[in-house]
Amino acid sequence: MRVKGFAADEFDGARRVFQQLVDDGRETGAGLSVWRGGHEVVRLSGGWADTEQRRPWSESTLVQPYSVAKPFASLAALVAVRGGALDLDEPIGGYWREYGIRGKERTTLRHVLTHQAGQPRFPVAAAGLNLLDEAGLSRSLAQAAPEYVPGTSMGEHALTYGHLIDGVLRASAGTSLGEMFNGVVRPALGLEAWFGVPTDELGRVADLEYADPEWPSRLPSAPWLEIPSGALDTRRVNSRAWRQAVFAGVNLHATATSVAAFFSRLTDADGPVGELLGSELHREYVSAQVTGHDTVFGTELTWTLGPLRDTGKIAKGGIGGSAAWWSITHGHACAYLTRRLDDHSRAAEIAAALGDDLTVKAEH
Repeated sequence: MRVKGFAADEFDGARRVFQQLVDDGRETGAGLSVWRGGHEVVRLSGGWADTEQRRPWSESTLVQPYSVAKPFASLAALVAVRGGALDLDEPIGGYWREYGIRGKERTTLRHVLTHQAGQPRFPVAAAGLNLLDEAGLSRSLAQAAPEYVPGTSMGEHALTYGHLIDGVLRASAGTSLGEMFNGVVRPALGLEAWFGVPTDELGRVADLEYADPEWPSRLPSAPWLEIPSGALDTRRVNSRAWRQAVFAGVNLHATATSVAAFFSRLTDADGPVGELLGSELHREYVSAQVTGHDTVFGTELTWTLGPLRDTGKIAKGGIGGSAAWWSITHGHACAYLTRRLDDHSRAAEIAAALGDDLTVKAEH
């Protein structure tokens, strides 16, 4: 299948890599978008949005890129901070009373947003809960002791991130993460992205598929994804119920163009994110907050209040192979969103064609 879209001459290398991925069968459905200087210079679509109906992937296709969702989820909390409903450094137990127990009395929103809250996975007590039992899962986090003293270690809060943000938003601002994102963040940033896909947009969503049926069982990160069961089960995550639910650690559904556009002005003080958060909070959002050994990734990382950051880029990836980044070095943004769940080698090859190093993976 020929790749559809356009690429400026300077970015033809990315087009060739993308086409080769499709030709080789390593990619069965994906979108690629690159932005520079406020303009989209690459927009490519390849493969299909599903297997049975063979809907061609298009520029309007929505797909779930797993943890690429996290920088968007954190914005819902930061909007509430700007509005005065909560504070980054006050104990969240002061708002969410049920949460401030068993060693979590001093946990702050900053700890949550930087993956230092000590709850990188749901507790064993949540093993019998349904994947979509939002209230039950949040309650399990409130009742559990942290795995380490908050603020003393870090590890990506793979599935728990959105539920922690949602819990404190409900307690402090009287609103949910989904309501704050879809009602405030999404329109302010002009995003083609939702937590909880509206009914009239469901026809745009791509089905996820495994590159290898054994892929989920081989993941190094599997221990952080086991409870509740189903987050990697394509039968569950391709369902209408999941797509219309809010599981904000992982289930944003978005287009590649929209995600790349978001990253392209991420650091601009006068850009959409800067206007949404205000200058002080915007600086906090994109600045390095904590650097150290991430116990989930197993390597040294630097977290901001949303994405990861290093000397050359601000980035976030998701388990299965999707990734997005702003290249500080080269002044362009890229989003590669795929439905074919595999490793991050495809995004790394796209990045290399753009002169970027995507060695910092995001496996959730």
